[in-house]
Amino acid sequence: MKYKNIREEELKNKVGADWFKQFDTTEILGNIDFTVFPQQDNLFGRTPLLWAEAKTGNFDVATMFVQLILTIGKARTFDKTMPPAFLGAFDFKKIAFVPYINIQDIFYLNDFNWNVTPSNHETKEFQLIKQRIEATLKQNTYVYDYEKDEKELKAFIKNNVAKATTTNKLKIDKNNFIPIYLRWLEIIKPIIDVNWDDLKKANILDSDFYLADLFVDDNNTQNIDDDLSIRDSLFVVFQNQGYKIAKENLKQMFDATITLKNKDTYLHFWKRYKRPPLKEFQDYIIERRDLLVPQDIRERKGAFFTPRIWVELSQKYLTDYLGENWQDDYYIWDCAAGTGNLLAGLTNKYNIYASTLDQADVNVMHERIDHGANLLKNNVFQFDFLNDDFSKLPQSLQDIINDEEKRKKLVIYINPPYAETGSTKHKVSKSGVSNETMIHKKLFEQMSTFSKRELYVQFLMRIYFEIPNCKIANFSTLKNLQSSYFIEFREMFRAKLEKIFVVPADTFDNVKGKFPIGFFIWNSEKKEKFEEIISDVYNLRGEYIDAKKIFSYNNEKYLNDWLRPTWDNVKNEIGFLACNSNDFQNQNGIFIEIVKKNQTSTYFKPIGLSNLLKSSIYYAVRHCIPATWLNDRDQFLYPNDNWQTDFEFQNDCLTFTLFNNDIQSQYDINHWIPFTEYEVNAQAKFESNFMTNFIKGKMQQEATTDTLFEQATTKESKPLVFSEVATAVFDAGRELWKYYHAQKDVNVNASLYDIREYFQGRNDKGRMNSKSDDATYTQLLAELRSKLAILADKIKPKVYEYGFLKE
Repeated sequence: MKYKNIREEELKNKVGADWFKQFDTTEILGNIDFTVFPQQDNLFGRTPLLWAEAKTGNFDVATMFVQLILTIGKARTFDKTMPPAFLGAFDFKKIAFVPYINIQDIFYLNDFNWNVTPSNHETKEFQLIKQRIEATLKQNTYVYDYEKDEKELKAFIKNNVAKATTTNKLKIDKNNFIPIYLRWLEIIKPIIDVNWDDLKKANILDSDFYLADLFVDDNNTQNIDDDLSIRDSLFVVFQNQGYKIAKENLKQMFDATITLKNKDTYLHFWKRYKRPPLKEFQDYIIERRDLLVPQDIRERKGAFFTPRIWVELSQKYLTDYLGENWQDDYYIWDCAAGTGNLLAGLTNKYNIYASTLDQADVNVMHERIDHGANLLKNNVFQFDFLNDDFSKLPQSLQDIINDEEKRKKLVIYINPPYAETGSTKHKVSKSGVSNETMIHKKLFEQMSTFSKRELYVQFLMRIYFEIPNCKIANFSTLKNLQSSYFIEFREMFRAKLEKIFVVPADTFDNVKGKFPIGFFIWNSEKKEKFEEIISDVYNLRGEYIDAKKIFSYNNEKYLNDWLRPTWDNVKNEIGFLACNSNDFQNQNGIFIEIVKKNQTSTYFKPIGLSNLLKSSIYYAVRHCIPATWLNDRDQFLYPNDNWQTDFEFQNDCLTFTLFNNDIQSQYDINHWIPFTEYEVNAQAKFESNFMTNFIKGKMQQEATTDTLFEQATTKESKPLVFSEVATAVFDAGRELWKYYHAQKDVNVNASLYDIREYFQGRNDKGRMNSKSDDATYTQLLAELRSKLAILADKIKPKVYEYGFLKE
């Protein structure tokens, strides 16, 4: 092999010398292994040609690219310098290239933790990125063997990498219009003489000024009137060395020209870029203007870009339900259309209506119609669905809504905004989102604060009550089906749910979190209170993976109700159980502490002798089944009584809890040590033997004494008997404790958390490292976790059998 058995630095030097000698490969850019730049600066600086990951072993291409992506994303390198034409990855045998534009969207993932260590290939973030880009890499990656493909590699570098450099102004395309915007924010926005708060109230954002700059012709900076399609799509235009608000795009008029405080700064900035953007990318930039809008504004306005894969799938489901000719037989109205991407693929433009909150989005759709979009301009209009009266609708649509029979043939097809507002005792949400709408005031007197603050619920309620007997096809979360806060909604909204599929929420642009988003088909002509339905389930690639039953939980008592009566009987606490809400969404909020750190929190409940077993059952039931995007909204319920006589189940849950918690002895006496000093060869006596005394049946009931930890043994309970699987967990744990106590300078009262911290240490940010250099410890911990996983699998069927979860 060409570069076998050499170190990484030598590999990078040789690759640079052998393949990129006509370029500069010496520049260090953050933690990126290898960069390629043009040899000479031009008047406007240097644009990078290649950022690459280097590996000395023989790695698969996807793994190398994922590490590079995580490195770039962690440092947000693309915010600090112009991104390159290509990303690369190479090892001792091969080198691969992928156009940066093909993976650019990955850097704008919502709710993604970019702070993980890029070289740790075991993190969920690493696996998520790998899963997201594998299909893209298969289609767009160029891979060359140094020896077998020498000629082809040289040709690729000459014809692609080399030609990515430029000595002229940088051309604006869909690869760089976002990074240019980020620099524009730093340099140009501060010199625009305007009150941004006033403009924001009128839904005019800094990105509108950037687009005005972007679509100026450098040969004539004062006039773009010749290109009416561009002008009509903009809120703001650049004229006479200043900005002008386009009157036709706003209800509220702004007449004055907005000037620049420093014209020299403005001119110097735009000298580097060739405006307007390349013609072939102009439609894309206009269509994806949502990427330039700040996150909070995008959420408030509901600027969600429905992925093409779910648009196509939703239309397939509509065809299956309404028939092959449904587009000819039914009228379709998307009343939350945005720029209209949900309507792509529909064929009968004479039956389609599209409305949206912002006139600018209407202009975008009109421009798309000019370029072949299958819509009618007269049927695409500005309309505020939650505030405007139906008298503002086109007459042809009013005729449909006002005709009882035609309404039955109307499909409201929408992906409405998922924003919510209002405050609860637990959190404060976005203000000014939904409480001010006409529909909120008109229809929501009988509904709770929780349900009526959801914008998509307001859409559904207006459709149901003011467009009766129509069909509703919408994307939304599952709150309206499952949340206890939406019981009133389910009482009032009696449309029959005919079909549903669910997909991961994070496949949608601008949607945060790991939870399901569903596509619902409702028939409001049929009156039925929702109770349950079987949903189809698709993964992020659009592959069918399962069927899942979704329940309403209309008349249920919850798991917290089951444990609540035990809290008043605890006299001497050995810890506190954090009892968050009753769904998988709040799994991370279920944990045990020795002390109640947050004294004002209502979530922390005492654990003592009287409720130790029941608290352990609660904890084990909540954690033995991993939380996923699919079960995120499933609710834990008040169980039936059969668990009471299943002592093996109870003891399995205690075992699971003892070896699966994050108790730290630094905060107080650790009463949770599952072994005696003799079992683990401890170097000194433990401060507490509470747990082993409890297991051996040596603990009296709390009512017989005021001092929990100095109890006589005259009224002993029977020793606990553990299953073979639970015993295996104890055995594995014992070996880990013994190994720890054989070390130097240990904390004799250490918890499992303390043991992990001892061997794994902490990084510069104070976080516990994910791995240890001690091979014996690593093996012992892996064995304990393996046995715990087997125990969790044993507990899971009982969770459903005893009604803690519905199946």
